[in-house]
Amino acid sequence: MIEDKELRDLFKVESAEHLQALEKGLLRLEKEPGDKATLDEVFREAHSLKGAARMVGVSGVETIAHKLEDILGSAKKGEAVLTSETIDRLYKGLDSMKKLVNEAVTGEAAGVNISEVIAQISGEDKSQPDLLAPSTSSGRTEKEKTVHAEPVEAQPQPEIPPSPPLSKGGEGGIWAPSEFRIETVRVDTKILDMLMTQAGELTVTKTHISRHVAEMEDISEAWEAVENKVGAYGDTPLQSKIHNLKSKMSDDSARLDFIASKLEDGIRTIRLIPLSTIFSLYPRMVRDMAKGQSKEVELVIEGGDTAADKRIIEEMKDPVMHMIRNSIDHGIETPAERERLGKQRSGKVTLKGYQAASNIVIEVSDDGKGMDIEAIRQAALKRKIHTEGELAAMTADQIQSLVFASGFSTSTFVTDVSGRGVGLDVVRANVERLKGTVAVESIPGAGCRFTVRLPVTLATVRVLFVGVGGRTYAIPVENIETSRMVSTDEIFPIAGRMTINFDGEPVSVAMLAELLEIQLLPSPSLIKRGSEGAFPCIILSVNKERLGLLVDSLIDEQTVIMKPQSAILKHVRNVSGATILVTGEVCMVLNPHDLLKSIQTHPHPAEGEGIETQNLASLQEVKGEGGAKKSILLVEDSITTRTQEKRILEGAGYEVVAAVNGVDGWTRLQSGSFDAVVTDIVMPEMDGLSLTAKIRQDKRYKEMPVILVTTLASDEDKRKGLEAGANAYIPKPAFDQKMFLETLRRLI
Repeated sequence: MIEDKELRDLFKVESAEHLQALEKGLLRLEKEPGDKATLDEVFREAHSLKGAARMVGVSGVETIAHKLEDILGSAKKGEAVLTSETIDRLYKGLDSMKKLVNEAVTGEAAGVNISEVIAQISGEDKSQPDLLAPSTSSGRTEKEKTVHAEPVEAQPQPEIPPSPPLSKGGEGGIWAPSEFRIETVRVDTKILDMLMTQAGELTVTKTHISRHVAEMEDISEAWEAVENKVGAYGDTPLQSKIHNLKSKMSDDSARLDFIASKLEDGIRTIRLIPLSTIFSLYPRMVRDMAKGQSKEVELVIEGGDTAADKRIIEEMKDPVMHMIRNSIDHGIETPAERERLGKQRSGKVTLKGYQAASNIVIEVSDDGKGMDIEAIRQAALKRKIHTEGELAAMTADQIQSLVFASGFSTSTFVTDVSGRGVGLDVVRANVERLKGTVAVESIPGAGCRFTVRLPVTLATVRVLFVGVGGRTYAIPVENIETSRMVSTDEIFPIAGRMTINFDGEPVSVAMLAELLEIQLLPSPSLIKRGSEGAFPCIILSVNKERLGLLVDSLIDEQTVIMKPQSAILKHVRNVSGATILVTGEVCMVLNPHDLLKSIQTHPHPAEGEGIETQNLASLQEVKGEGGAKKSILLVEDSITTRTQEKRILEGAGYEVVAAVNGVDGWTRLQSGSFDAVVTDIVMPEMDGLSLTAKIRQDKRYKEMPVILVTTLASDEDKRKGLEAGANAYIPKPAFDQKMFLETLRRLI
């Protein structure tokens, strides 16, 4: 392992670039062995990788890269041509170098025998065919000539271009290049994530300052009114100061607004990277997979320059891989079968990216045999995904969409590619997590096409704000089909669920408050059978399915900045993120896909009951003596996480007092009466461990339950938490709302 961390990080990035360029170049050379430009490029990449490895002492990579350089050099000089077998051996060299690079960067043993790799690449492994075939200009046979058969005649060396002009400057006549500029720099993506977070915090500060400006205007108007009453004329010294302060604050607020907007736009643009970043990963995979299945497949890539948010690029690597594998494994026929069907021997898989309106579209299509509807139907029955009756009622499009169901597979033979029920369900899950959609179209005998639509950036989203139980929630507009008022007499039961007639079709509806489980006490907005009135209803469309959400009010439609999703939020159902309102309040952005699942699994109210569901038993559990709610002190420095946990606790019926760090928490604990403390660990001024220890040292709080909810998840961190005196330790990466509330209930 490279000891110097800076050199280690630099070598990791640089070697990855060289290895990727080598792989792409070899793919081109396999198709066009005589492409001199590509051969020169690949030769340079091998040479540069050799030099980089030598500088950091990674001798294994240096040795293999040197051997690749020798072989490519022989091909450059015309001594021999690269064959398909040669490319196979060079790929093995690349694979070995990748393992050695990983060893140098992570310290994990590569298990690579350098001598064996060199022997194999050089053609000295007699169990393998010769590496290089003779060039057409040579009269020798393949047996007479190998890479090392005869000394190479001297070749004329290319003329070395003159050095760049030098200019004289500074004292003592120091000579230096006349122009030296670094055009680009590498930036750790974590820094970009941090900058985006801070830009969001700046937006909150900007909002607060705007409100202060408005307050100053109110003060100015009030003072003028006072002066008018007492008969003061002209500007008094105080009035002049107020006017000047108001003017300066307005100017500063406008300037801050401009700078904050530019900063957000700039960071958002930096985070956009081309789809070619992941598209370039697949040609080698397609080549190897096709060869392993004795198929001929050409991968066509289009639209690699289309840009998308960095996180989208990261999250789509595996989904795109699964779609391509599906096309090769299930779609493309063998060469003999394609000839029998009148098709070209070589099948074609097209990977295409483009921007449409406000979406990024990724398509994976093939010219294979298409989907077998009957095979999908039988597989769904066999794997008990649906019953015969349910399948009989489905359209062809709905049956095709079953390929995205978890555990679905039509393969009867389990390999490393097929038959495991893992693949397209990963596509659906990842795409939904990115607030996108995926669809499939198939024509029997002509091929299949998967279409994924994703937002250009996850930093902003267009939402509709709705009011529920005195709180504001946001719903992505892209999933909203329409909104309308629904009267109580329009609602009727079907299979125990509330239903309305929309466009001639029954659509299930539910109170959003119930789905979010945020109301435990009766509210005037809750509907009872037989009551009168009308309520706003939002019709959502998710994967060709509809659902209706009954809310208290429709507030506004805006484009908002999405806050980065915290670890704790990933495990809270029905929520996909958060944003900051103009008031500075944190607002949850709801997940339409989860809402659809919630309404499908929501308990059916019994006949004769009100539509609302009251969990009175749970409510009684969190009541203290005399029926008062039990009180929780919540200590958390992150405003987003603090708001999420506060709402979870309040939704369960607790009174919650929030503190922003350990010092604030200790102060509030001494001035109030609490039944338990829920605290983070990593906080400024006083961390959660210190706070817990301080609580345990005070005899007044010796029996006070303390729950640590933190991102620190190692066994050592848990040991420290329990040693400090905590009663429970809940890692945020594994946070589960139900477990959290159950733990709290047991401790109080």
